[in-house]
Amino acid sequence: MIRDRDRLLEQLRQLHREIQRTVVASTERASHGALATVVADDDDGDTIYALDRVSEEYLIGWFEREVAPERPFMLVAEGLPDSGAGPGVLALPRGIAADEAEVRILMDPIDGTRGLMFQKRSGWILTGVAPNHGSATRLRDIELAIQTEIPLVKQHLADTLWAVRGAGIAAERYNRLTGERQPLALHPDTASSIAHRFATVARFVPGARVELSEIDEEIMEAALGPVMRGKSLSFEDQYICSGGQLYGLIAGQDAFVADLRSLVESLRAREGRVLGISCHPYDLATALIAEEAGVLLTDGRGHPLDAPLDTQTDVAWVGYANAQIRAQIEPALLAALTRRGLI
Repeated sequence: MIRDRDRLLEQLRQLHREIQRTVVASTERASHGALATVVADDDDGDTIYALDRVSEEYLIGWFEREVAPERPFMLVAEGLPDSGAGPGVLALPRGIAADEAEVRILMDPIDGTRGLMFQKRSGWILTGVAPNHGSATRLRDIELAIQTEIPLVKQHLADTLWAVRGAGIAAERYNRLTGERQPLALHPDTASSIAHRFATVARFVPGARVELSEIDEEIMEAALGPVMRGKSLSFEDQYICSGGQLYGLIAGQDAFVADLRSLVESLRAREGRVLGISCHPYDLATALIAEEAGVLLTDGRGHPLDAPLDTQTDVAWVGYANAQIRAQIEPALLAALTRRGLI
């Protein structure tokens, strides 16, 4: 159990507001080219762009000032200096041992950097909090999660969602023009089929697009039958942002999303090639919110979604809006993966 959970939630909501405000102000001032400059690309995680640094430079100081005086914790986020607990893990207050921490806070200060830096799509701030079980702490240990939308410059509304395990979700919509915040009701799609819905197999970066497209086509045909001339049986949305994909499932915008990149890596290895980038645990820091909303999340093999709370593990995940959608899609998905020797 997380001590003073409501207090920590309010602190994290304030942090999210400040990151949101800082990043939006930066995108208003800077050019696309400046924000897209690569500032680090030498670790095992994601490429770090100048826009990422807008929030990361602020992050450590804020946690040291606002949270560390009240509770010892481990901050887990990409790009953090190694304080002796491993890459991307920082003990605060500085100098504490890992076993002194009460909680581990898994965070992605900007998920969806690419779309945001070119002002194509909202980004998201993602945070999940789990009681500290040392290096054994996992995604499913998260008890508190919050995600906040980073809107485009031309966008005046932005959403924030949060959840406590076992207590459902809450959400609000923020109006940047008036400063008003209104409660928001979000619900996954209740349709029994992906027909005429958005159903997506993620393939938004090079490396495995051919294999993923073939898997996608097999799933769609098994679920909906052969394509008919002049008809669109379903649609896809290649949103380059795991937090945004989760939001789509929570808000009823998407019926099915699968990010199978890490599963396809073994196929690429057989060919003597590498995959590139996959989803990581910090991209799924707010999976709890989706589950509390009723979204069904798996690891791509049919098991509940889980992963270590680190910055390096490659993670596959699948989200279904409801049990009927899962029953329609999962058998074809598992069959397609099994035929290729991926599970």
